[in-house]
Amino acid sequence: MSKKRIIILGGGFAGANTALQLERKLRRREDVEIVLVSKENYMVFQPMLPEIISGNIGILDTVTPIRRLAPRTELFIRDVEHVDIAKQQVTLSPGFESASTVLDFDHLVVTLGNVTDFRRMPGLHDHAFPFKNLVHALRLRDHLIRVLSEAAITDDPALRKQLLTFVVGGGGFSGVEVCAELNDFVRSCAKRYFKIDPSEIRVLLVHGGERILNREMPECLALYAQNLLQKRGVEFIFNMLLASATPEFAILGDGQRIPTRTLVSSVPSSPNPVVLRLDVPLDRGRIKSDLKLQVEGFDNIWSLGDCALIPNPKEEGFCPPTAQFAVRQAKTCANNIVAAIDGKPQSDFTFTELGKMASLGHRRAIIRMFDRVNLHGFVAWMVWRMAYWVKLPGFDRKIKVGMSWLMDIVCGRELVQTGMDQPTSLVEAHFETDEMVVRQGDSRTGVSIILAGKAVILSESGDGEPQVVGELGPGDCFGVIEFLDKSLAQNSIRCTETLDIVTYNQQELEPLLLLPEIRRSFENLRPEQKE
Repeated sequence: MSKKRIIILGGGFAGANTALQLERKLRRREDVEIVLVSKENYMVFQPMLPEIISGNIGILDTVTPIRRLAPRTELFIRDVEHVDIAKQQVTLSPGFESASTVLDFDHLVVTLGNVTDFRRMPGLHDHAFPFKNLVHALRLRDHLIRVLSEAAITDDPALRKQLLTFVVGGGGFSGVEVCAELNDFVRSCAKRYFKIDPSEIRVLLVHGGERILNREMPECLALYAQNLLQKRGVEFIFNMLLASATPEFAILGDGQRIPTRTLVSSVPSSPNPVVLRLDVPLDRGRIKSDLKLQVEGFDNIWSLGDCALIPNPKEEGFCPPTAQFAVRQAKTCANNIVAAIDGKPQSDFTFTELGKMASLGHRRAIIRMFDRVNLHGFVAWMVWRMAYWVKLPGFDRKIKVGMSWLMDIVCGRELVQTGMDQPTSLVEAHFETDEMVVRQGDSRTGVSIILAGKAVILSESGDGEPQVVGELGPGDCFGVIEFLDKSLAQNSIRCTETLDIVTYNQQELEPLLLLPEIRRSFENLRPEQKE
């Protein structure tokens, strides 16, 4: 008898817990195999991710290896290329081999989470820090330590002000918690380790609503959080959204430019592209599923978590994309899949939301429980920590997090950098009209190519206005002369319309210059002389 194969797409709360529940339900049955496809081999405990910024917990304390959580499940660390519903096949991206991997399935569970959406926001993809996974948290922490270090030694007051300005976009749970941890971290470390006056630091939160957490929390709790963060130095810009970003500015919808080198964006996510390509009923970019977690019109396709549109069994509307719903949906889904395989009746998903919580940093939090009980302050923070500590998967994880919290109280913060924020060999950048791309006298360590937009070359003699000596457009490059001669920029470059460039840095180019033909080609490029 051939085995039934269950394929789960996605390794977040919904996917990993579905695999766990299936293993518990199937136990030692040999007629069913479970396959999970994920980009990472771990599940991130998202509620504690902001604490990595401040170092309250260890780097790996928020992640649980999927193989430990569901040891019987076969794990594929791959991207999903295509899902053929009619043929009941999933095509995965190649690994070390050149060919794609094709897996047949009897039951398919779709739990693919949303992806960061920077469309319609030029420059955010290149210059903003997203905050969804472990890598994002580590990159942001490394960057914060780096800018504090640079601010402590620079002699340029304008650059120092720019380095000590931090902007967070989004006033929902993610934005508020990141802003609170970031604010605590930079202010405490600035004084203790870098001899920087905390009054020089600006932390701004930009939000499209009239107050933070306007959709997530009752007004009384939201205002408590807002007032608390204000007392700690956070500034708020309401009824405004981020419009774009450049290497030196966060640009708001009204055109205001905030000089900064740190922009964190918790913009709304968009549906996973794989979900949008599925031949299943969709509504608002989410898969339409019933209370049995089955996709409408199918008896072997299941969907839950962020990508699923499931009726709320207790209230009007649909289930929110939160962890507490995903974990309960996973149990119902696993039970119903086994029931479908065995030809037994299936059950409906039912669950009442327990509450909502948000950490405000520095041992403060807000909690809304059972839709009627409000808590705030230190007591709420203790409840917040205890609730999430209990929910951590695995006893070893609980011990590690508990020890990290204890060590944070006893030993304070550590400023070890992991190197995750190091620039890649190929860097894309976005600039707005009239912004300086290169200033005369800047050191050049690479060659830039214009992808879109226009710029002018300015010659600054020191007496009088800079003179335009050339123009640049798509396909033109600059920085060649300085890169070859190891000299400073001979001219300034200012964009005359929105500009997108890509820069190849020194490490990428130097090996190529050993080839005579390529070096001669570079030496013949003299765009600065273009009239």
